[in-house]
Amino acid sequence: MGVVTVLPILHVTLSAGIVEIEREPINYKTTPVQDRVQRLKQQMDHGDVRLEWDNKRGWLTSVLKHLDVPASSQTLVFSKTSLQIRRISPSKPRAIYFNDDTYVGWVQNGDVIELSAVDSKQGGIFYVLKQQKAERPVIIRDQGDCLTCHASSKTKGVPGYLVRSVFASREGQPYFGLGTTTTDHTTPMGKRFGGWYVTGTHGRMRHRGNVIARDDRYNPIDPEKGANIVDLSKFLRVEPYLERGSDIVALMILEHQSQMHNLITNGSYDCRHAFHYQKIMNRALDRPTDHETESTRSRIVNAGDKLLRYLLFCDEYTLDSPVKGTSGFARHFSSLGPRDRKGRSLRDLDLGRRIFRYPCSFLIYSESFDELPAPLLAHVETRLIRVLRGEDLSGDFQHISPGDREAILEILMDTKPGFRAKANALE
Repeated sequence: MGVVTVLPILHVTLSAGIVEIEREPINYKTTPVQDRVQRLKQQMDHGDVRLEWDNKRGWLTSVLKHLDVPASSQTLVFSKTSLQIRRISPSKPRAIYFNDDTYVGWVQNGDVIELSAVDSKQGGIFYVLKQQKAERPVIIRDQGDCLTCHASSKTKGVPGYLVRSVFASREGQPYFGLGTTTTDHTTPMGKRFGGWYVTGTHGRMRHRGNVIARDDRYNPIDPEKGANIVDLSKFLRVEPYLERGSDIVALMILEHQSQMHNLITNGSYDCRHAFHYQKIMNRALDRPTDHETESTRSRIVNAGDKLLRYLLFCDEYTLDSPVKGTSGFARHFSSLGPRDRKGRSLRDLDLGRRIFRYPCSFLIYSESFDELPAPLLAHVETRLIRVLRGEDLSGDFQHISPGDREAILEILMDTKPGFRAKANALE
C-alpha cells in the first residue's frame, strides 16, 4: 500500500492505458482470491484464528504476527495521501509495514487498519479491518474505493502499489503544484522520500525526506535539514509506534518491490487479454483455436521484455555513498534466503553502489511470478537464462558484469525449483 493521492474514480479501459479489470478475462471483483490477507480472513471467519486487542494500537500487533510482517519494516509517511487523511500529519505519520507480498497501514487513533496482499493471479487485493474492539473482528474486502488510486498509470494500469514523493506542508498537505514523483529503484535519490520520515545514513547523497516544504517553486525544501537523520524524536513522539524510526533500507526495498509487483500483474493481465481477444478472433475467422496471432506474440514479447528489464535492475540509480538503516530490517530481510551451495542469496544487500549484491529481484521466487501465463513465463525465463549465460549481450543488460551473471545463474539453479532443468534444456 504505497502512498497515494486522492484522485477521481478511474474508468479503467484499455484505450486509456489502464487494463480493463471488471470484465472477462480478469473479473477482478468476482474471481475468488487466495492472498495472505484472504487466508487470514477465512481463518478468522471460521474461528480458527483470534486476533488479540491492544489498547494502544488496536489490532495492529496481532495482525502483523498472523500475517508474518516484521515490525522492523516500519516506514512512516506524514503527507496526507491516503484514505485516513484527517488522522495524518507530520506529528502523527501513517505507519506502513510489509513483507514480500503483504502491506499493512496503521494510523494513530485510526478508524481502520488498511490491508493489502498480492494474489498470484489477480494482483493487489485491498481490505480494511475496523479499529474497534470486538469479540469477532471482521476483515472486509474493499469494493473499489482503494482502486481510485491503486489502479492507475502510476501502478502500471493494474491493481497495485506505489510509493510517492511529494512536497508536504506543515499540516502534511501536498503542494501538488510543485509536482509529485512515483519512485522505484531507478529514481534519483534527490527526488525520493518527500513526505516521508527517513532514518539512516547516506553520506553525501540527499533526498526530500524529513523536511517540511514551502510553496515555492524554486526553493521548496532545504534537503540538508533532512539528511542522515538517525533519531526522529525531534520531529514527533515515537513512542506510539512499534519502532522508533523509518528505515531507509526498508523504504528502498518498498520502492523496488511495489513496482515489481505491478509489472508482474501488468504482464499477466496483458497476456490474458491478448489470449482472450485471440480466442474471439480465431472463432470469428474460423481458425484453429490454438492459432497464435502476430499481435499476441508481440504483446507477450513486449510484456516479457519490460518485466525482465526491471527484474534485472536496468537503469538502477547508482548510489554515490553507502546507505545504512537504523533498524534490524536489513538483517531480517537478508536472513530469509534461500541460499545456494556457496551461501549466496538474491536477498544479499550491497547498499554501497546499488541495493542488492546480485542484481536480480528476489520476487522471482514469488508465486505471482511462477503463475504468469505459460507463454509469458517461458519468454522471460528463456531470455533471462540467455542473458545470464552471456548469449544475450544487448545494451539493456550491459550493467551486469560477467561475474554477476554467472553468480545469479548459479544461485537460481540451486534455489529456484525447476530452474536448473529449464537452463539445461536450453543448452
